[in-house]
Amino acid sequence: MKQKLAVITGADGGMGMEITRAVATAGYKVIMACRDPEIAEEKRQLIMRETGNIALEIVPVNLASLSSTASFANELLQRGEVITLLMNNAGTMETRRCITEDGLERTVSVNYVAPYLLTRKLLPLMGEGSRIVNMVSCTYAIGKLDFPDFFLRGKKGAFWRIPIYSNTKLALTLFTIALSKKVKEKGIIVNAADPGIVSTKIITMHMWFDPLTDIFFRPFIRTPRQGAATAISLLLDEDAGKRTGTLNVSCHPKQLSEKFFHHVQMKELWDKTEEIVAKWL
Repeated sequence: MKQKLAVITGADGGMGMEITRAVATAGYKVIMACRDPEIAEEKRQLIMRETGNIALEIVPVNLASLSSTASFANELLQRGEVITLLMNNAGTMETRRCITEDGLERTVSVNYVAPYLLTRKLLPLMGEGSRIVNMVSCTYAIGKLDFPDFFLRGKKGAFWRIPIYSNTKLALTLFTIALSKKVKEKGIIVNAADPGIVSTKIITMHMWFDPLTDIFFRPFIRTPRQGAATAISLLLDEDAGKRTGTLNVSCHPKQLSEKFFHHVQMKELWDKTEEIVAKWL
């Protein structure tokens, strides 16, 4: 019996590795979409030994480049294999403003625009029963979308990483809701996973108080395995395949405020993102 295919971005990270391990254990063929193939290879070898599943392949992709993202998607389109699971897991929280070759703030590219482009391009390979899971964050609730500043600078005014990160997670949450409606008739399931606050490199602030944060904060937050649990359940659990367009926390759907389901900027966000990625679609 042919193995079903899963695509996982950031598969070599803390939560990405846990998600990859779970999906490999479930018997899927896994494409590990990673920025650093050398680091990813170490994780691939470990997961293959642990699970006995040797159908793990590393394909490099840089989500800070829309050209790289599109090339990755094009390679999969050329192969033509049906994608059963797409996990948009990769994310960043930059410590300073960095503008990509596409003129986007880097956090915005990695966390939102590239996953949007990747998902849109891979939809032809998905069908009835395929699942898309986007890794969001509880910080979506404080996000704001100021156009065109959101794409170009992450936010209005001076650089501050937490609000910019929050803005990208709001955008990804709105994308989840909008996409779920557009592909529902095709039987494609789209949900968002909030991992909680997880002890990974992404929360390091590179500030003088980091050592104090490690001492007092990290012991009380989730491990990568705990943080990945919600995404894993959305990818693999039977019940999760019966709902779409939902935000999920601690492996359960969370009731979103109606203002997000009918967000006044949802269509504007979609249209403006389409303009940015149009040349690659």
